[in-house]
Amino acid sequence: MAMTVPEIRKKLREADEKELAALERSLAADTRKGVAAALQVARRRVDAEKAERERLAALYAYERSLLGEGQGVIVGLDEVGRGPVAGPLAVGAVVLPDEPIIQGLNDSKQLSPEQREAIATEITSSAIAWAVELVEPSFIDANGMSAALKKGFSGALAQIEDAGVHADLVLVDGNPLYMDPREKNVVKGDAKCASIAAASIVAKVIRDALMCDLGRMYPGYDFEGNKGYGSPQHIEAIKKLGLSPVHRRSFCRSFMQESLF
Repeated sequence: MAMTVPEIRKKLREADEKELAALERSLAADTRKGVAAALQVARRRVDAEKAERERLAALYAYERSLLGEGQGVIVGLDEVGRGPVAGPLAVGAVVLPDEPIIQGLNDSKQLSPEQREAIATEITSSAIAWAVELVEPSFIDANGMSAALKKGFSGALAQIEDAGVHADLVLVDGNPLYMDPREKNVVKGDAKCASIAAASIVAKVIRDALMCDLGRMYPGYDFEGNKGYGSPQHIEAIKKLGLSPVHRRSFCRSFMQESLF
């Protein structure tokens, strides 16, 4: 007796690529519209899963290729919070094993907060080493963003090596910082290298959580919502309340009041 359409849908939802190919052959003569539609849905799902596997494999393979013929330890680094008018700069550093491949790993900007938190948990539980270095607003104001970036990246790398993990290759997202002879910059590295993507996610999750904590300490600025970025509502709050101790004064000159929180 032929399977019903709901039974076929269930099988197709659970089928992997090999099983789907077999089902497509066995159902080729089935003229029911529901079966044809279910096959199309299943094929799109399997093709998307295959593309995602290939994307993830490329993230890992590309950074390994940067080592050349040799083997070694790769540290990926990325920063979060360069542009906000409040809160610290956060630099993440991650050393990933070749296995397991972390599902969903991507540039942190391409992920929802819920996805970032779930993936960050996977990263921190499976990483060989990881760290986040925070650079406070007072340092940014006193020394500028270039110095803050060097401090953050150098500090995150030092945390990794203080944990006993020696880096053979240091991958940095974006422009060169010239902070270490092992440094190699990768433009749009958070979309090309697994360890840089992982660093961006961990740094983003930790910084966002800190901004929520600061929002409770300094109410009125909506740090929980804006994460320190200069949204119109945030700027209006600064004009009304003045600056808090965690604002970057050098970033707020165009709209700040002289009084401090």
